[in-house]
Amino acid sequence: MKGQVRLLPHKYGPIVKNVKTNSEGVVMIQAPELWAKGIRGRGITIAVLDTGCDINHPDLRGNIAGGRNFTTDDNGDQNRVTDYHGHGTHVAGTIAASKNVGVAPQAKILVVKVLAGDTGSGEYDWIVKGILYAIEQKVDVISMSLGGPSDHSELRKAVKKAVANQISVVCAAGNEGDQDGGTSEYSYPGSYNEVISVGSIGFNRASSPFSNSNNELDLVAPGERIVSTIPGGEYAAFSGTSMATPHVSGALALIKELEEKEFDRTLTEAEVYAQLIKRTVPNGNPKTLEGNGLLYLTAPDLLRDAAEGDSEE
Repeated sequence: MKGQVRLLPHKYGPIVKNVKTNSEGVVMIQAPELWAKGIRGRGITIAVLDTGCDINHPDLRGNIAGGRNFTTDDNGDQNRVTDYHGHGTHVAGTIAASKNVGVAPQAKILVVKVLAGDTGSGEYDWIVKGILYAIEQKVDVISMSLGGPSDHSELRKAVKKAVANQISVVCAAGNEGDQDGGTSEYSYPGSYNEVISVGSIGFNRASSPFSNSNNELDLVAPGERIVSTIPGGEYAAFSGTSMATPHVSGALALIKELEEKEFDRTLTEAEVYAQLIKRTVPNGNPKTLEGNGLLYLTAPDLLRDAAEGDSEE
């Protein structure tokens, strides 16, 4: 299967020293409110299909479930998932770093390296094999902050198989946006109806100028100047829908842990999606720019409080 997949264009930020407080993105989506209830993603595994990961990063090494390399890096050694770019380590940290920058600090990361070298490019075949591997490993969520301009049938078939196996597939919408909700920019797999497509907003809740707009967008999350882990035990601020996506992947870990305890059973992929969308707040932008709105994990609490207030009047 020919064709190239790449890291979505994104902006790198400076190295950040002494990360001692929760990142703005983690706070913005209200993750600490669920931590206070003892919900931190325990028992949930997220496969990160990306450039690999620094599995020895102090904030990540306790949450690595394993990994596999599907690229030609390191002579194709399947057991080496070294991140020569930094993107995969950053994404993994936003999902499950154990301190400050991770949305679900007790979730586990399955490192699936499908993008190679210091440019982060790969083949559709590597992505497909990575998805099938994640299915075999029975992960709960697949997170992909990558994309290509073309719809490939085998890629979509693999995505559909993952969803059929009750795995939530979360993808970046893409960074080719033009700030016009009336025009559409498509990136794959992010534009497949079967995936959870994530756009980006800034901390001011304005749509990020780079974020793709189209009618397959599901929701938005913080994606500008996101501080997370990078190789070498350090931290840096990156921007892009690639950074918004892991906020949603980590949030799904929290939602699954919380709701499966409440329902006392395993939820289907469709049920998990419904619980996710229940936790969004519209920002007033066109649906093509924000889908259902901003990820906001305490939205059900706000609705309940409002309903109780109405009943008291």
